[in-house]
Amino acid sequence: MYLIAFATDYDGTLAHHGLVDAPTIAALERLRASGRKLLMVTGRDLPDLKRVFERFDLFEVVVAENGALLYFPATQEERPLAAPPPPELVRALADRGVQPLSVGRGIVATWEPNESAVLDCIRDLGLEWQIIFNKGAVMVLPPGVNKATGLTAALQALDLSPLNVIAIGDAENDHAFLTASGCAVAVANALDAVKATADLVTRADHGAGVAEVIDVLLADESALARPAAERRRIRLGDDETATLQADGGAVLIAGTSGIGKSTLATAIIEKLAAQGFQVCALDPEGDYHDMPDAIVLGDAEHTPVASEALDILRKPDTRPLVVNMLGLPVRDRPGFFAALVPKICELRARFARPHWLVIDEAHHMLPAGAEAVPDGLPKVLSSAIYVTVHPDAVRPAALVNVRTLIGVGPKAGDVVESFCRAIDARAPSLPPPGGEDQVLFWDRASGAPPRWIKVDRPTQDHQRHTRKYAQGELGEDKSFYFRGPDDALRLRAQNLTIFLQMADGVDDATWLHHLRRGDYALWFREAIKDDDLADEAERLQGGDDPAETRQRMREMVERRYTAPVKAP
Repeated sequence: MYLIAFATDYDGTLAHHGLVDAPTIAALERLRASGRKLLMVTGRDLPDLKRVFERFDLFEVVVAENGALLYFPATQEERPLAAPPPPELVRALADRGVQPLSVGRGIVATWEPNESAVLDCIRDLGLEWQIIFNKGAVMVLPPGVNKATGLTAALQALDLSPLNVIAIGDAENDHAFLTASGCAVAVANALDAVKATADLVTRADHGAGVAEVIDVLLADESALARPAAERRRIRLGDDETATLQADGGAVLIAGTSGIGKSTLATAIIEKLAAQGFQVCALDPEGDYHDMPDAIVLGDAEHTPVASEALDILRKPDTRPLVVNMLGLPVRDRPGFFAALVPKICELRARFARPHWLVIDEAHHMLPAGAEAVPDGLPKVLSSAIYVTVHPDAVRPAALVNVRTLIGVGPKAGDVVESFCRAIDARAPSLPPPGGEDQVLFWDRASGAPPRWIKVDRPTQDHQRHTRKYAQGELGEDKSFYFRGPDDALRLRAQNLTIFLQMADGVDDATWLHHLRRGDYALWFREAIKDDDLADEAERLQGGDDPAETRQRMREMVERRYTAPVKAP
């Protein structure tokens, strides 16, 4: 994770007793000279801040009024992010004698112990405004407005992701923007609660603490990037130590065809997106075209356009981008890949995004047999996930950067050995074969040997599972049969939709016969493989009202299966 922006609170962090000293200003100047972006995130209103601070030229954006206002020093543009304070609230506070009382573009501010009077006024007027504390300061803002929302708006204006930001603060109102940022730092004088949630705590206080962090960043960015990556580790499944992290290393997912490589990659992409990472999947064969919530460019009939992909990636959108190359002739796909990736790398150099690249069919996109690397295509890609059938068919220079290897399928052990031969490394000792639902996980950097783990399935897989049992065709041995108390019927329900239709049509004696025997719960548990639905069905077994139990059964099945299938 590259940390290319620095967001700092003002009072109690950058400033001491309201003023910023010369050594701290010098540190900010060094940071700006490095090419990084500086942002200020403060609870002060803008006129008050201008009265005490002159070096706005150091900052790209100032988030003022605790997230209610953006100020762009280069153009002097002010951009409100919240509705102005209600006049009736200001009048009520003045009538109550609340002093001091400051009214900004989107904030009303005072000091303790006036919070009780403020709360009374908000309640009496029926307003939804909120109170936020800041070491004795009492700030009143519209609901949902805080330093995190203000920082998000500022970063969107700069096309930056919060994950590439170092944030530093000291007080209660800093929690929101610290936790939203990639690396959270508390100065030594910060409240204990702020220190407890920060990734790092400085030795020095106030501005000296800010300068301390800046000097560490300029000397060795990894000292701050490591805890940032650690906080956003991606856990793969039931083993809490089997994780991925954006530390610059690559991931290799390999195994024979048709055994779940793209399924596993999809699950990982979903987890990355949930953490706020921007992911770009380069998909030569259309394996990710139906990924939920993804932006997909190209299909079997339309070729993707590189410029459109780059335009999407310029915005800090957390929806995965899938570049589907299926519409390109097979021979043209490596060339399209080789032309697009250098441009993506240029974006990474400028915006530190996309955070992750997924390269499917890596043995075709980065073939080991290529005599030379195409112009502009880097030999090593950081934070990349390679998916392939044959590791030894992938360019060795790409494989050398692989930190984590995941072998899929019955020949996962062969994957490890093939990988080691490709990079001319000694193969580790392999464990005995694992279960059918496990993958072979090897974190090379940890020094631990490969081990079998069970990984989570993607949401997409669950949706397919839902469609299969709701409308698919279960085999005769997995279908439900309404036979009746005299075994006179043989009505087959090959999915849940037909089951509900038949349930409405069979006679009451047949319905209650199977209900009381627990046949429905047993079918749900063994054939549908839904223990929660089975448990709920078991609670109906004592019912003696055919109409009521039918209706309740329909509701619990539709809640889980039928409704999602009918959704657009």
